[in-house]
Amino acid sequence: MLALGTPAPDFSLPDVASGKTVTLADFADQKALLVMFVCAHCPYVVHVQPELARLARDYAGKSVGFVAITANDVAQYPQDAPQPTAAMARAAGWTFPFLYDESQSVAKAYTAACTPDLFLFDAARKLVYRGQLDSSRPGRGPDRPGSGVLNGENIRAALDAVLAGQPVSPDQKPSIGCNIKWKPGNEPAYF
Repeated sequence: MLALGTPAPDFSLPDVASGKTVTLADFADQKALLVMFVCAHCPYVVHVQPELARLARDYAGKSVGFVAITANDVAQYPQDAPQPTAAMARAAGWTFPFLYDESQSVAKAYTAACTPDLFLFDAARKLVYRGQLDSSRPGRGPDRPGSGVLNGENIRAALDAVLAGQPVSPDQKPSIGCNIKWKPGNEPAYF
């Protein structure tokens, strides 16, 4: 996992809907930046889609930048190609940029391992949180033992701490989801 305090790796990637290039520098005026590695086909991402849309709405105007990145091998998973990914984002009500990392170099730089995988950076673009959205999981209702509610509690606590100028709790649980689908021969050393 990317170590806390690590500077945000740079990126310059096309948005799947507009084709416009989006860079890390585009978020320079935000107090916080949430970088999310997601894809269209993963049941874990499908599960969290509504909460990611709520997060963007709830934090609109609060100096938080949101960006999603898809890095899966589209030769093996064509549903994760830019066009189906853009359709999924529209259907989910996502209002933030959704970028395509065709080379998978950005996913490697962030040490992304699964979808969803979340990385929160403070105003200095130092990593302050990496981990799960919350304790909910697909197929587990809130009435099942050990199941959480889809409410983004972990990332919301981290966002609120950053916006308040407070330290983020070091008690962070890793994301759980589908492995990033690496191109043959492109698997990162950490995988």
